[in-house]
Amino acid sequence: MTDRNIHVQPESGLAVEDQNVEIVERKGIGHPDSICDGVAESVSRALAQTYLDRVGKVLHYNTDETQLVAGTAAPAYDGGEVLEPIYLLIVGRATKEYEGQRIPAESIALKAAREYLDERFPFLDVGGDIIVDVELGEGSGDLQSVFGEEGTVPMANDTSYGVGHAPLSETEQIVYNTEHGLTGEYAEENPVVGQDVKVMGKREGDHIDVTVAVAMVDEHVSDLYEYKDAVEGVREYVSDLATEYTDRDVTVHVNTADDYDEESIYLTTTGTSAEQGDDGSVGRGNRANGLITPNRPMSMEATSGKNPVNHIGKIYNILSTEIAQSVADEVDGIRQLQLRLLSQIGSPIDEPHVADAMLVTEDGVAVGDIEDEVREAVDAELADVTGVTRKVIEGDVSTF
Repeated sequence: MTDRNIHVQPESGLAVEDQNVEIVERKGIGHPDSICDGVAESVSRALAQTYLDRVGKVLHYNTDETQLVAGTAAPAYDGGEVLEPIYLLIVGRATKEYEGQRIPAESIALKAAREYLDERFPFLDVGGDIIVDVELGEGSGDLQSVFGEEGTVPMANDTSYGVGHAPLSETEQIVYNTEHGLTGEYAEENPVVGQDVKVMGKREGDHIDVTVAVAMVDEHVSDLYEYKDAVEGVREYVSDLATEYTDRDVTVHVNTADDYDEESIYLTTTGTSAEQGDDGSVGRGNRANGLITPNRPMSMEATSGKNPVNHIGKIYNILSTEIAQSVADEVDGIRQLQLRLLSQIGSPIDEPHVADAMLVTEDGVAVGDIEDEVREAVDAELADVTGVTRKVIEGDVSTF
């Protein structure tokens, strides 16, 4: 084992599952913030792959400042229309020339963004409902030096930190899988469900409330009765799904702002609230593990769109989550693990300034009993830090 600065200590507070109140949120793929995350990350992967294909290494870029300005729509039973298009601006930096070779970074970004939107938003007309624009400032090929030579470990671009935890609590599992299920298998069979699904979980003692906001697609709703049926279908699906992850009592609430008497309901033309009044930005939504978890330590760094070679805001948030999951699976006796990774600018990314693992152990297991095993497992994961870069570029890791 190396001399990496790895600390293992008992968690100072209660395990999340033992706390009286737990709050967990997930913004679905169609939420305006998540749209920005998804576009920024798809552009990031496209640029990284292009650089690899053309010059054999990833050049300097970042696309993590993508912004969305909401449009205006007039949803109606059996189908409405978008009156003013959504505006999406891809903002960042990219290397456009390297050793005399010009690289069409902005064209690559536009193509990647439009393909991402086309693939994931069946009710959004990318040719008319949304304007996709790009402003990538000139990056510098000279900054490639901070990445290190091929085969070496890159140097950290910043003094920053990432945070991860494992295993997920019951409430976290319900919230995470509710959104994935609704926008995945459920939407395939029930296209009335749009891609903008926001889930909020609250556990109070042993009772869990799940509040779901679902953007219903107007072309699949003929009247208020059909809308009510769609809401009830979602409620039943989520109620059944929750039983897979908990024995606690669960109450599901769907589209709680609806007023049936006034016929004021969550109806959309495109399946996303971005069509009317809801703006978005990269990094304002889910953390790298796909959740917003105020009961846990979190990093404020945006993960999507950042360069996957040496940008700590991306690498350490993904890596800390992966390490926490791996160690919790490999080492017996861990009930809860929270990991903080802190970098120091200019230092190798596999040698964090500190790696701090905080444990809650199972009954009968002391932290000292498994401390060495945890430290060795963390050390082994850090030694393969560049593997995160490969997985990100290949799209094997979600950043939101």
